[in-house]
Amino acid sequence: MKKTIEHKTPKQLLTPTRGYLKGYSHTLNPYMGCAFGCSYCYVRRLPVALFKGQEWGLWIDVKTFEKDRFRHELIRAKKKGAVTIFMSSSTDPYQPLEHRERITRSLLEVMAEEPPDFLFVQTRSPLVVRDADLFQKLKDRLLISVTVETDREEIRKALTPWAPPIPTRLKALAQLKEAGLPTQAAVSPVLPSSERFADVLKAVVSRVTVDDYFMGDGSGGRRTESLGIKKIYEQIGETDWYDPSAYQTVLDRLRAVFPASQIYVSLEGFLPPASGTVD
Repeated sequence: MKKTIEHKTPKQLLTPTRGYLKGYSHTLNPYMGCAFGCSYCYVRRLPVALFKGQEWGLWIDVKTFEKDRFRHELIRAKKKGAVTIFMSSSTDPYQPLEHRERITRSLLEVMAEEPPDFLFVQTRSPLVVRDADLFQKLKDRLLISVTVETDREEIRKALTPWAPPIPTRLKALAQLKEAGLPTQAAVSPVLPSSERFADVLKAVVSRVTVDDYFMGDGSGGRRTESLGIKKIYEQIGETDWYDPSAYQTVLDRLRAVFPASQIYVSLEGFLPPASGTVD
């Protein structure tokens, strides 16, 4: 389906955080809207999506900016205290448009010259590998988190048909790890997976975080329920996985192959490290 794309110049790019991301000083969203349009995305129920009046996944606003302006914004923020950035909280910084627009890369170019105290990059796109050269300049104050909710492609297709295939994300994680960059796999949200899932992740990362609809959608699962996700689970015959205890199955499997120190649950896996660098 055709997507509506608009270019807009915001007054500022860094947004002071609140609520769930209290461990960060700012969020940074290169885009508004997300072409991956995941069925369970909590942003669907936020004002930014509800007031748009268009189906989630079919509109994207591109945030254009001048590098010098963002540099000055970043410098001003650093003068006020530690700057810890979550990129991104309500979009994917590496959605398909990034191939052409390069907004995320331009932001990283500025941050490589004027580093924040910590940068958390959250994506489900293998395009993230493109910017390995810039990540190298930030590696001591960086964590790249790639969403891998399952190892079953049929589940991915049922719940996130527009998102990148799982094998491409696993390959990206392997490449980032080989480059010596701090990475984690985010099993977020937990989707139905196979008994081999933990071994699949162990082959490409040394750190993993687990989250689900009930811990991670900001409303105890109510936002997810309002999206009708349970019906999808019923249609694919996986209702046992739509349960507050389902994440424990994945957690137990991960514990069998990962050291306890490298497994995180919900919010703790997305916060800046207390030491300032990722172990």
